[in-house]
Amino acid sequence: MPTTTTKTSNTAHGEPWRPQQMIEDNPIGLDQEVAEQLIPTLDEIQCTLWTLYHQYQKHHWLVEGPQFNDLHVFLEENYEEVHKYVDRVAERITALGGIPTSAPDAQAELSHVEHEPEGTYRIRQMLQHDLDAERTLAQVLRDTISEAQELGDSGTERTLKKVLTKVEDRAHHLDHFLGEDSLEAGRPNGDAA
Repeated sequence: MPTTTTKTSNTAHGEPWRPQQMIEDNPIGLDQEVAEQLIPTLDEIQCTLWTLYHQYQKHHWLVEGPQFNDLHVFLEENYEEVHKYVDRVAERITALGGIPTSAPDAQAELSHVEHEPEGTYRIRQMLQHDLDAERTLAQVLRDTISEAQELGDSGTERTLKKVLTKVEDRAHHLDHFLGEDSLEAGRPNGDAA
């Protein structure tokens, strides 16, 4: 007979000492209104990074074909790098006095990109999904960097610029993987020699 498991309900954990919506005074001396304005957007960014992390991990597991090894390693490097920057953004949220969203279902709701549906896609499709997600994240980062700059939050601006640089690098490399093969036989117009 199969064993059944039950999920623990939120009531079983009791009330949190500090609810997520509560923003504390930040220890870095940033104006409280600035922190309150940036925390929700930073939380959306870290949730988007989590979605991207899971998508890269999925693609790492499922990649097949002649370029398996190159793509397998590339996708592993990407999810490891994304995880590193999830942590940096989440740490910035806590430095501003906030609490990062951690429940996967809540993260999915706040993410600027949707999780790729279950199942295996052709590798070109998977890489295109990754590129589309990176482009979306890059735009959100640019907008938030401008906002942080306008609000005088140099720390958040600097943190997000580092994240943006890595997002753009990954997008650039994805674009190369998706490029047309330039080593075709024949002349430039496609005629055989």
